[in-house]
Amino acid sequence: MCGKQHKARWTFWFGTGKDSGRDGPKRSENTTETFQYTLFRWAEELDALNRTQDLLGCYEQALELFPDDEVICNSMGEHLFRMGFRDEAAGYFHKAVKLNPDFNDAKENFYRVANWLVERWHFIMLNDTKRNTIYNAAIQDAVCLGSKSVLDIGAGTGILSMFAKKAGAHSVYACELSKTMYELACDVVAANKMEAGIKLLHMKSLDIEIPKHIPERVSLVVTETVDAGLFGEGIVESLIHAWEHLLLQPKTRGENGNCEKYGKVIPASAVLYGMAVECAEIRRHHRVCTKDVAGICLPTNVKFQSPACSSVDTEETVEPYTTEKMSRVPGGYLALTECFEIMTVDFNNLQELKSLATKKSGKIGIPVIKEGILDAIVVWFVLQLDDEHSLSTSPSEETCWEQAVYPVHDLADYWIKSGDQVMMEVSCQDCYLRIQNISVFSSEHEMDVGKDFSKDKDLFSLGSEAELCSALANLQTSKPDAMEQTCILESTEIALLNNNLYHESFKTAMRKVLSSLTPEKLCQAMDTHCQNNEMSCGSGQSNSEESIPEPFYVLDVSEGFSILPIIAGTLGQVKPYSSVEKDQHRITLDLISEANHFPKETLEFWLRHVEDESAVLQRPKSDKLWSIIILDVIEPSGLIQQEIMEKAAISRCLLQSGGKIFPQYVLMFGLLVESQTLVEESAVQGTERTLGLNIAPFINQFQVPIRVFLDLSSLPCIPLSKPVELLRLDLMTPYLNTSNREVKVHICKSGQVTAIPFWYHMYLDDEIRLDTSSEASHWKQAAVVLDNPIQVEMGEELVLSVQHHKSNVSITVKQ
Repeated sequence: MCGKQHKARWTFWFGTGKDSGRDGPKRSENTTETFQYTLFRWAEELDALNRTQDLLGCYEQALELFPDDEVICNSMGEHLFRMGFRDEAAGYFHKAVKLNPDFNDAKENFYRVANWLVERWHFIMLNDTKRNTIYNAAIQDAVCLGSKSVLDIGAGTGILSMFAKKAGAHSVYACELSKTMYELACDVVAANKMEAGIKLLHMKSLDIEIPKHIPERVSLVVTETVDAGLFGEGIVESLIHAWEHLLLQPKTRGENGNCEKYGKVIPASAVLYGMAVECAEIRRHHRVCTKDVAGICLPTNVKFQSPACSSVDTEETVEPYTTEKMSRVPGGYLALTECFEIMTVDFNNLQELKSLATKKSGKIGIPVIKEGILDAIVVWFVLQLDDEHSLSTSPSEETCWEQAVYPVHDLADYWIKSGDQVMMEVSCQDCYLRIQNISVFSSEHEMDVGKDFSKDKDLFSLGSEAELCSALANLQTSKPDAMEQTCILESTEIALLNNNLYHESFKTAMRKVLSSLTPEKLCQAMDTHCQNNEMSCGSGQSNSEESIPEPFYVLDVSEGFSILPIIAGTLGQVKPYSSVEKDQHRITLDLISEANHFPKETLEFWLRHVEDESAVLQRPKSDKLWSIIILDVIEPSGLIQQEIMEKAAISRCLLQSGGKIFPQYVLMFGLLVESQTLVEESAVQGTERTLGLNIAPFINQFQVPIRVFLDLSSLPCIPLSKPVELLRLDLMTPYLNTSNREVKVHICKSGQVTAIPFWYHMYLDDEIRLDTSSEASHWKQAAVVLDNPIQVEMGEELVLSVQHHKSNVSITVKQ
């Protein structure tokens, strides 16, 4: 047990703080490492036994003895983060970085948790001068007209509260649920010398009571608790509560009198708008557009959906849309209808707010003005702050806002033309704007979304000739009792499934490896299964009674859903293992295997064979080794997967002679760019953007040097150099890796270097390469954003220092 006896043992080793000076015990480097090792091993034991309190007690005692040990601080943060205490973990990571700014593990941990604690949109919104100016003007007008007591709901950094105080409000209250943002707001308000005039509350507005938390009802509520779909952050629920418990009664129409006696809300109202669009980028992330992936047939009884599409059919409260900045979506979009009004909402009308959630779905029909593929309904809103001031989140506006995107799915034919009508049902169920049951009506036929086209329906309603033939073929080949399966995939997983080049490349590379291991048998056994599928509906069992040779073992430890093991199973006498975790993914892979006439035992799920899921990389059998191990090297965000080099080291020990890891090596490329967009999305730029309020130094503590999930093809930027190779990660030949490298970059255009975007070429072998920046890639790109821009002139050279530590890469400009 971690109690007094362990504290006594550590005190015996190192002495006490009293005897060793004010900064804690003095110790040699070797002694420190021994102490850390003992602590970490004991913590692992306690963690395995789920003795959480004892584990935390050990760390607290260790930090009493060594309060300035950055390694212990970082380790404490890691445990807290795994337990779900992200605010507390961030504090320890932050302290570790302050103690040792060069401690890479702590920096990486802090950057990852900072993205969660202070979401990146805070920086973008605070840099939006237009938004800040309009909110400030509306608040000023309200306060000047008599609204002297103000409550700011969802205060964030406290900027709206400070606008109210500067405008002359007598009493200002602000509530913020996030502990990190609350503490940040306290610092910001104090730095702007308004702590005496603004009372900050660390709580939800729904929990505020009078007079316990605020002395009386207020005359003005200000809030911006709206998301891209308007209602997703709970503005309706919080304003219903505010009108019932926290606000003065509203002024009735035509009534005169001092505004101080009445309640009002900023924003006063909102109008939601929509538009039907064709957009290939949305399509490839939300709809599986292929029926054949590298020779693997995707059966008709499996229905793939993204989370945005699936939320309509589930009982869970799931955000029923995704978001995109449509002005920057790769490949652009085509408007197929005029913009149309979806609904209006009056935030100053309690009865209207209450009726939103209970109101029945309303039907909308919109005429099509341009032919194209119906991929999504895009939604935005105009926020009317008062009679004079408004903000629009339209894709045609220069705004910090993204738009809500409702992908269209389950249509028999997505092609629409002028004269058709797009029909939909709109509701505010669960306080989310829901757009569902989208259908297309024309004089020829009607297509319904959300309904499956089963085999007994009129085939002629299916639209195109190709789909009619497909349906007829399905009638002939499908089993009458075929199991229907809906498989929910992340949007990046759907984009991956749509990437045929990715799967063909893996198929070719795997065939080459397996052929090299058995040159006399060129993967004969099942390589002809595609032809067999066309000629016969047999089980795929060999007629030969000869003994089956020992198979080649292939392990796919890719993150998420992957059909690579099934592809491997077509390449000969192969025993493929999938590491998918979700039951619905396993069922789906079994159905795909069955549809492709695989023997039932061909594909196996590796996690069923592994006792400890944290130790996935093991031998297939005690006396066998793997022929191929597929690793996930790059995250969809554009970063290198954590601990990938450690996984590669283990994998190399588990390969048979001639076996390979895929990818075998990765080259990282980058270029120098000038991009004001990346600068503004990474840090608040001085006090001018925030109308003189001092916010930047406080929130910028949570800025991270790397921006992720970027689309380089549509990023507003000016390239100042050509792409250069920055780093090589060799998973098969580790001696080729270097931890430090200097790269000279030739400047081909004068300007200010503000960022270094980067991406990867993944080599399955020396000839087969996958580019993570390609148009079909499911990966996004990332970029290092410089703290200070560097002026460069054409013809100059800039030297980049590239450091690789574990799986973390840092890129700095060497001055």
